[in-house]
Amino acid sequence: MNRYLTLAIFLIVVLGGGIAIGISFPPGAWYAALNKPPFNPPNWIFAPAWTVLYILIAIAGWRTWLHDRSGAAMKVLFAQMTLNFAWSPLFFGAHQMKLALIVITALAIAIAAFIALTRREDRVTAWLFAPYLLWVSFATLLNASLIALN
Repeated sequence: MNRYLTLAIFLIVVLGGGIAIGISFPPGAWYAALNKPPFNPPNWIFAPAWTVLYILIAIAGWRTWLHDRSGAAMKVLFAQMTLNFAWSPLFFGAHQMKLALIVITALAIAIAAFIALTRREDRVTAWLFAPYLLWVSFATLLNASLIALN
């Protein structure tokens, strides 16, 4: 398959999946009513931040696919996407903040594992995940803070 067609598929699946989940499970009135920590970002920042992150994730996934589509890094990539896509339905859909905290903690661990698995053979791919790890680490703190405050 053409490598750029493969990139397009990764972008469609990752970005499209993220957008679909975001539309299907918006924060809504429940989230608006929660007590929030002072470092809670404004709602408008989440869509552009996740759009950029999903593009970086797709590119990293594509690069990993080209390198070794059946290797450990690819398996971790799929695992972290599963965790990523599970968080919003749990948090915003089911209002299960504690279960969502478990999921997002596992997600942060999976992201760190992906970085560790790719950093020696493809530093660019590992660096593409660095902003993602930072954002998810912040989101984990935010999730935990929301539990503590509510």
